[in-house]
Amino acid sequence: MEKEKVFSMSFSKVYGLLIAKAERKGRSKTEVEEVTAWLTGYTAQQIDALMDSEISYGDFFRQAPAMNPNREKITGVVCGVRVENVEDPLMREIRYLDKLVDELARGKVMEKILRK
Repeated sequence: MEKEKVFSMSFSKVYGLLIAKAERKGRSKTEVEEVTAWLTGYTAQQIDALMDSEISYGDFFRQAPAMNPNREKITGVVCGVRVENVEDPLMREIRYLDKLVDELARGKVMEKILRK
């Protein structure tokens, strides 16, 4: 998938898929919101409001209130790509969230997911 296509996709569509992935593995929407809030600085209420808006996935990350400085501790592979080696800064932010949701879906404890 081309980066530009991911950046312009609807936030609600992509985020809905992340929630569905976590729920299939027995995790909750609230947990997905928690890792998203940790990464981006949005509150759960802001995320819910954005789900009902027309915001693109790229703009969701571009407009994030406070990207967590500890996000750089997120390492590993998502879809065959090492997140720490992604050169495009916006794509790296997207991959960070993918990795957090992957860890959630795999049953990792929240404390470790949030790099505490």
